[in-house]
Amino acid sequence: MAYKSIPGRKYWRKVVHLVLHLMALASGIFGVCMAFKFHHEIKLSDLLSLHSWIGLIAISLYAFQWIFGFFVYFFPGAESRRRGNMLPWHVYFGIFIFLIATCNAELGLLQRFNTLVLGHSQQGLIVNFTGLLLLLYAATVVLTVILPPLY
Repeated sequence: MAYKSIPGRKYWRKVVHLVLHLMALASGIFGVCMAFKFHHEIKLSDLLSLHSWIGLIAISLYAFQWIFGFFVYFFPGAESRRRGNMLPWHVYFGIFIFLIATCNAELGLLQRFNTLVLGHSQQGLIVNFTGLLLLLYAATVVLTVILPPLY
């Protein structure tokens, strides 16, 4: 999305894309570390739920995607033809990993909903609306990425 929403030269859009994803990766790794720390503090076993498994898969794939993108597109950068051939795969796996993360966020909301037994309470409605907003956000992001820049 940085390539479509930030005006300027391609190099600076690439740098913004790289830095924003590095910040997101660091935040994701911090979040996983905090989840493990919380589980150890309350003496809860790790990696029991589908949410935790998919979360680790998502952050691992995201890290691999960032490292791949850094070396192919930024430093030292592959030859132009190879970068062009890899770009559709880079975009596809970026969307795929984003959707995995979105599904995992939805699983986390569902897990919280079931753990707290919210039912028809006001908190249950907030969790449900948060899930719907997350779904609409994901649809908007994917649409923004796949549409040509003129839209």
